Amino acid sequence: MSIQSIIEQKLANEFNTEFLQVENESHMHNVAPGSESHFKVTIVSDSFNDQMLIKRHRMVNKALQQEIQQIHALALHTLTPDEWQARAGSVADSPACRGGGKNQ
Repeated sequence: MSIQSIIEQKLANEFNTEFLQVENESHMHNVAPGSESHFKVTIVSDSFNDQMLIKRHRMVNKALQQEIQQIHALALHTLTPDEWQARAGSVADSPACRGGGKNQ
C-alpha cells in the first residue's frame, strides 16, 4: 500500500471528515520519479471546531506519527466546515520548489 493511501486511510478513520484530499507533490521537487516524499493534506472536519491551528496540526501529526518519519514534507490545511465554506472549498496552491538543485 502506498504512503499516500495509508495517510488517506488513517485520516479518514481518525477524523469525521467533510472533505479530505491527500496530494503527492513529490513530482514538484528534485526527487526520483514515483517518490512519496512531499504531501499536501487538506482536511475539513468538525473535530477542528474551537481548536487553534497548532492544535489541529498536532492532531494530524499524532494520527500520522509513523508516516511522518518516512516523508520529507507535509503541508497541512486543517479547516472547520465553516472555514471551508468561507474559502469556497479551496486552499492555496503549494509554491514551486526553490531548492534541491532543480532548474527553475
